[in-house]
Order: sequence, then structure tokens, then C-alpha cells
Amino acid sequence: MEQQCRKVYVEVQVKVSPEGDVRPLSIKFEDGKLYEIDRLLHRCRAHATKVGGTGIRYTVRIRSQETYLFEDEGRWFVEAKNDPASM
Repeated sequence: MEQQCRKVYVEVQVKVSPEGDVRPLSIKFEDGKLYEIDRLLHRCRAHATKVGGTGIRYTVRIRSQETYLFEDEGRWFVEAKNDPASM
């Protein structure tokens, strides 16, 4: 059975170069947990297939795990896994 996901809007700290390149540095979840982004692996325009929506998809590495972070018109979101205990 495939894991259910939900769209979660997050606070993101970014660095913007003089050329306008955006690089996310950390993600702060709705519960206040802060995750430092170890590495930006890839950036492209893409769909969030698990939760719907589109935007710039950043493939990032956090604590040895690859994940997607999306930016859509200034708002940032992730495809967060639903907690089975909350269902």
C-alpha cells in the first residue's frame, strides 16, 4: 500500500545570489522542527505528484535522505507523509 501524503506549507530560509539564484538553506515545519539542508541536488519545474500542485522542485538532501521541496509563487511546501497514528 502506497504511503499517503499531504501538502504542508513550510517556512524556508533561503540565500539569494546577486544573479537571482535561490538556494534553500533550511526548512521549518509547522510543529517548529528545523531541518538544515545539507545539499541542493537538483532544481527544475515539476508537478508535486503526491499532493497536487506545481512549481520549482528542489531535490535536497537532509540527514542523508533525499526529499523534494517545492516553491510556487513565493510559497514553499513539502509532500509530508501522513502519520498512521493520526488516521
